[in-house]
Amino acid sequence: MDISVFEVAGPVMIGPSSSHTAGAARLARIAARIAAEPFHHVSFGLHGSFARTYKGHGTDRALLAGALGMREDDERLADSFDIAAERGVGYDFHEMDLDGFHENSVEMVFALDSGKPFSVTGSSLGGGRIAVKRINGFNLDFTAHVPTLVIEQRDEKGVISEITGVLANHGINIGTMRVSRTAKGETACCVIELDAEVSEDIVARIKGLNHVITAIAVHPEA
Repeated sequence: MDISVFEVAGPVMIGPSSSHTAGAARLARIAARIAAEPFHHVSFGLHGSFARTYKGHGTDRALLAGALGMREDDERLADSFDIAAERGVGYDFHEMDLDGFHENSVEMVFALDSGKPFSVTGSSLGGGRIAVKRINGFNLDFTAHVPTLVIEQRDEKGVISEITGVLANHGINIGTMRVSRTAKGETACCVIELDAEVSEDIVARIKGLNHVITAIAVHPEA
C-alpha cells in the first residue's frame, strides 16, 4: 500500500490534532508564502469540521500562527493571538460553506499592505498533509510537498513555452503542470510541480518574461 509514514506516526507538531493544528498551520503558512507581500489583516472563512470545532481544537490559533510564518512544531503556536497583536496584524474567523470542499477547509483572505486582497482556499487532509485548491478565484489543486512554482500571467500565446524553456535551460524537470484562467485572453494562473528546487535567480528570470505578472517558488520545507 502507498502509505506515508506521516499517516502512521504523524508529523512533528504542537497538538492536539494533525488535521486541525499541524495541517492548518502548514496550509496558512503556504498561503502567506504564495501571497508574498506584507499584510495587515487576514480573514479566515471556516468550512465543515473546521467551522464546528476550530476553538476546541485550536485551529484558529494554528491558522493564525501559520499565516504569521510559524511552523507546526513551533512552541509559540498557542500564543499566536498575542503575537499577531504585537505585530499589528488583525484577524477574524467566520463560518462559510465551501460547497464540494473537504470537511477541513478554509478560505484565507489577506489584506495586503499594497491595498489589494489576496485569497487562498485549501484543505487539511490529515497527517499534516494539505491541498491548495484555489488562488484568487483560479481553481487549482496542489499539495506543496514538492518544489512548486505559482505563476500569474497574461493568457497569451507562447507564455507557457517561455516559462518551461527557462526551466529546461537550467536542467529543471517538470512533474506536473496545471493552468487555470478567468477567460480566454485575460489572466491565468499556472502551477508547476518540479523535480528539484529552483533558485531565486531562476524565479527572477521567469518574472522578467513578457506577460508574466508574478512568480513565487514554494519549497517543501516552507
